[in-house]
Amino acid sequence: MKKILVILGPNLNMVGIREKGIYGSETAESINADIISYAESKDFECNIYQSNHEGDIIDKIHEAFNKYDGAIINAGALTHYSYALRDAIASVNFPFVEVHMSNIHAREEFRHKSVIAAVCKGQIAGFGKRSYTLAIDALKEMI
Repeated sequence: MKKILVILGPNLNMVGIREKGIYGSETAESINADIISYAESKDFECNIYQSNHEGDIIDKIHEAFNKYDGAIINAGALTHYSYALRDAIASVNFPFVEVHMSNIHAREEFRHKSVIAAVCKGQIAGFGKRSYTLAIDALKEMI
């Protein structure tokens, strides 16, 4: 069975609590359970990792080297400025799909630029929690 890692960045543990008009009211725990269930239905073993700390996320990516077949990353605000995260993604040997629940291109201008996009196979944004299942489908075709 192929293994995928879902990495969730800063403040994504607060989904369902913060900015409900953007992210909805469904809790992070509920969304995570749906992601795992959907991944299993696609014959993936799926692990989810969330951290509010850039270095911890980078360490997790390094640890994932040769242990996973693909990854989905919603790096939150780190998407827009973390060159260290970009370099970590580039350093491993499996595909990443960048995901955002909101349409980052329809929000504040600083959110329009992703520094990790160039090292990810693709970007899915604006479909709420469905963005994650679309990313799983994309990985299914890639790995």
